[in-house]
Amino acid sequence: MGIKRFILCLAVLFIVCSCQSAPVVKKAEPKVALVLGGGSAKGFAHVGVLRALEKEKIPIHMIVGTSVGSLIGGIYASNPDSFQLEWTAFKINRGDILDYSVVSSKMGPVQGAKLEAFVEQNAKVKLVEATKIPFYPVATDLNTGETVTLEKGSLAKAIHASSAIPGIFVPVAFGNRTLVDGGVTSNIACEVARSKGADIIIAVNLQKDIRDGDITSVIDVIAQSIAIMMHVNSKTKLSYADIILEPDTKGISMFDFSQKKILMEEGIKATERAMPRIKALVGKQ
Repeated sequence: MGIKRFILCLAVLFIVCSCQSAPVVKKAEPKVALVLGGGSAKGFAHVGVLRALEKEKIPIHMIVGTSVGSLIGGIYASNPDSFQLEWTAFKINRGDILDYSVVSSKMGPVQGAKLEAFVEQNAKVKLVEATKIPFYPVATDLNTGETVTLEKGSLAKAIHASSAIPGIFVPVAFGNRTLVDGGVTSNIACEVARSKGADIIIAVNLQKDIRDGDITSVIDVIAQSIAIMMHVNSKTKLSYADIILEPDTKGISMFDFSQKKILMEEGIKATERAMPRIKALVGKQ
């Protein structure tokens, strides 16, 4: 009995020591992706979304942006400061990004040089791969119809390509491709975020309400037609998202730059409504 008791004591001691010396494995933080969709001037709502997420210290490990989502997302990814982003957004006017040619190009009346210059002036880095938050602007190959994720090269040109609305902007030569707006094939590119390893996807859809009662020119006709197409093709892409934010854009026209404050506030409201679910997913509750 003495020997059995001694062996039992040794076994208990071994188990206790093993438990004390075992390393504590810290649970890996989920990788959160923010996917920002297109919608031209409605993109000011993205600024409000970022403001609300930053206020609640929600981590963002990558940003995927299409069209205006690439413009707002790229500037923020280069310098994650929502107050600075808001200040920059308030400075944007229609003329800052839409440089209509006096002699219209046969490929589109807007050249895109002003858009690139705006990004150059306001982004803190020059290259896509140099952003502080990994950033993936999305465009469409005009020749093949492929969705293209731009991971290297000029940040300004990548954002320009992602935002080049067909029929309005001249298509953009990027490497050996001719690119147009990513919204043609993937307006809310949640599938790109998933392919880059995102565990949680927060998607921002600006095209839930596509009403526009102020269509008075061929540019408006093209823009509204693209908006309708984006609205339809976004439905499939949104199935990849864990959280979908849909700011109330109140039927604001795609090129109406006079409603910045309202759109930013709607972005904040949409994010605040979803904040309990966001916190539960990222483990901040």
